[in-house]
Amino acid sequence: MLAPFGEDIWVADGPVTSVAGFHYPTRMVVIRLEGGALFLWSPTRISDELRAEVEALGQVRYLIAPNSLHHLFLAEWRGAYPAARLYAAPGLRQRRKDLAFDRDLGDAPPAEWAEEIDQVLMRGNLITTEVVFFHRKSGTAIFTDLIQHFDRAWFTGWRALVARLDLMTAGEPQVPRKFRNAFVGRRHARAALQRILAWPTRRVLMAHAPPVETDGQAFIARTFRWLSG
Repeated sequence: MLAPFGEDIWVADGPVTSVAGFHYPTRMVVIRLEGGALFLWSPTRISDELRAEVEALGQVRYLIAPNSLHHLFLAEWRGAYPAARLYAAPGLRQRRKDLAFDRDLGDAPPAEWAEEIDQVLMRGNLITTEVVFFHRKSGTAIFTDLIQHFDRAWFTGWRALVARLDLMTAGEPQVPRKFRNAFVGRRHARAALQRILAWPTRRVLMAHAPPVETDGQAFIARTFRWLSG
């Protein structure tokens, strides 16, 4: 279930969820920090098998909600690991008042993982403020919803047309048009993009697109050309 993606980083794909009738696959990323603490990005549905594989890697310490849309399974993991710290992207506390978050995610990584993982907020978007991460050891940038790519056969009927117009089924991963149009604060987004492009990214992981395993920095620059121009 857990597949290695580089040194001390693993990926697990979870069940398909539905939003307004659009089906989305789920994906989580596990990063093992120095000392064995585990950083769980966008945890997917927990199961006995997944839990056993995760625990074989180290101790679950940090549960990360990278934007206000990725929160469906947080309560399951918090219940399984009550000592783990729960981190919220901007806006999520208001949406999930049932969860007791320990800390909000900001533009600077907290001391707990600052030596190994960098992060930046993509501000100025009306849909959600996404926290983009960079795992230094594996050279992996991690995006949530800002970059997406689906096979053209994934959606059917009128949803297939909407997905095509939204660039969700374009020839290569793209920032969907709905997210592009929602960036009303582009100055802040461009500043964040400059920080992201300064990372020595080799690989890119996304929640809703196949991984990019080479030339990650060039891929990000190409994908966000519309914003940087």
